[in-house]
Amino acid sequence: MRTIQTTHRYRLEPTDEQATQLRRFSGARRYIWNWALRRKKEYYATNKKGLPLSVLYTELKDLKQQPETAWLREMDSQALQQVLQDLDKAFQAFFAKRSGYPQFKSKKLDRPRFRIPQRVTIAGTFVQVPKIGRIRARIHRPVEGVTKSATLKQEPDGHWYVAFVVEQAAAERTERPVTTHVGVDLGLKTFAVLSDGGHVANPRYYRTQMRKLRCAQRVLSRRIKGSRNRTKARQRVAYLHQKVKQQRADFLHKVTSHLVNHFDLVSIEDLSVRGLARTKLSTNVLDASWGAFRQFLTYKAERRGTYLMVIRRFYPSSRLCPACGAINADLALADRSWVCSCGVVHDRDLNAARNIDTEGLRLFTHHVAVGQTETQNACGVLVRPATAGAGR
Repeated sequence: MRTIQTTHRYRLEPTDEQATQLRRFSGARRYIWNWALRRKKEYYATNKKGLPLSVLYTELKDLKQQPETAWLREMDSQALQQVLQDLDKAFQAFFAKRSGYPQFKSKKLDRPRFRIPQRVTIAGTFVQVPKIGRIRARIHRPVEGVTKSATLKQEPDGHWYVAFVVEQAAAERTERPVTTHVGVDLGLKTFAVLSDGGHVANPRYYRTQMRKLRCAQRVLSRRIKGSRNRTKARQRVAYLHQKVKQQRADFLHKVTSHLVNHFDLVSIEDLSVRGLARTKLSTNVLDASWGAFRQFLTYKAERRGTYLMVIRRFYPSSRLCPACGAINADLALADRSWVCSCGVVHDRDLNAARNIDTEGLRLFTHHVAVGQTETQNACGVLVRPATAGAGR
């Protein structure tokens, strides 16, 4: 048996008193984070080595006994200890060069949130939170598995949500024959073109909301700072952004679920989303959310048992003629179709999807037939065909 993790997210409907308590828990998290980060920096400046996590646990107990910080005793102890663990993981990520140096959290910029590793449970239509009580929630689906942690967070539109991380036991993944396979070419004009001829339209949710967002931002800029009308205007802007976020996530979930449910092998390209986000097409690239698409597809393929092959970034999917193997080096981005020297007419996106499908099936065959060792040379570099070095 293998263990998989899923996240169940529910919207909370706290009372005014409970909302105040939730904000107090978030403030305590921010306070402990800044306090622990300051202690780590002071300890390193004095001793030239890191402050152990066990010492921070002991100092946290002493901190709660001091008169000026006695209010921390009203908070859940596990929520405060979790902050120290999160800070320790942040330093580990920094030393592993996966992220930047941990920073102090601002009261104005830090989004209200906190995490409790245990004892947050669901009882009917309520969520039981230690030291706060039963909070009404919109339980739209049951939790199946063992709850490992619960994160409570307030979105910019003012609504509170709880996200449960749940571990479930699943059967071991078995090797199965690939009878259906598809290549996916992502784009901006059309979100995705499939190698079987299917097209997925690009909804452009952010673009469709830009007019309303401009109006809402204009109203917000005219409101007096600190007034109730400014608060309402800010919530209106946050609501529009939240709507775009939820619409985009719903769209990506539907597309990725369709792919993993209808195909045994899905092949995609390794796109440089971060690099494309720095170009003049940044708004459209970020609105398409290719990175989230790949993330959703990856974990859904793992759970479903579908194979996912990621083609190298510089594979000439659009330029390669599958009929004769020639590469059109003069193909421009504006050329939506082109004629090969062998006389075959290619639709740019459909040809790219079919080449991605072919290359993904070839790589998958190597992985299944002889294992991953044969697809690598002595330096660990993936073996590529002669045409792989050409640009797309």
